[in-house]
Amino acid sequence: MHMLIVDDEPLARQRLIRMIEQLDGYEVVGEASNGVDAVAAVDKFDPDIVLLDIRMPGEDGLETARKIAQLPEPPAIIFCTAYDEYALEAFQTLAVGYLLKPVQQQQLVDTLQNAMRLNKVQRNAVSNTAPDGQRQHITAKTRKGMELIPIASIQCFIADQKYVTVRHSAGETLIDDTLKELEQEFPDRFLRVHRNALVSISEIEAMERNNSGQFELRLKSVDYRPVVSRRHVSSVRELLSRL
Repeated sequence: MHMLIVDDEPLARQRLIRMIEQLDGYEVVGEASNGVDAVAAVDKFDPDIVLLDIRMPGEDGLETARKIAQLPEPPAIIFCTAYDEYALEAFQTLAVGYLLKPVQQQQLVDTLQNAMRLNKVQRNAVSNTAPDGQRQHITAKTRKGMELIPIASIQCFIADQKYVTVRHSAGETLIDDTLKELEQEFPDRFLRVHRNALVSISEIEAMERNNSGQFELRLKSVDYRPVVSRRHVSSVRELLSRL
């Protein structure tokens, strides 16, 4: 994977380059010290991933990310910053990761692997079709720092008492959002199938009965089969008739 490092601090760029040099399959193809040069470098080097600082002189990383997102086939963006208060603004960009400085090697590895779960075409489709005002990512505070989970990678949300777990292409993550909030925000992306479950409409393949006589959903990209409660069977059938 080709990578671009953007940071106004030369030592910070050098540290990231040394970390990436220890990884197989990743190559730093360019550097930039400000937002203007970063956009030009993306056009020149066509990287798969951009590691992007936020606080930089002149155009900051958030504005730079918005400009990169407007390119025909934008790369994945991972913010590398010493500050965690920018995570909500990062929702409006194509960011797939949010690393807090000083970046740790394993955190970098985990975030890079997650970044490539969606290819360039998929990320571009998300940026172009997301309705105005609707988030493109779900945020979660994890041991890695602030994690951004692309909506397009999510299979379902499952509630268990006061916690909600996101099942997505990179694994499972606990979040603070409630199912009710998520259902209201993404009515065109997720369907309520149980009082404790929202399922990605694009993931639904079929509804089948299990050995206990309950209805379950067969999903396209994961073996997990969410249970459909009786009150939601009709809405699932209606949806399947339109797919």
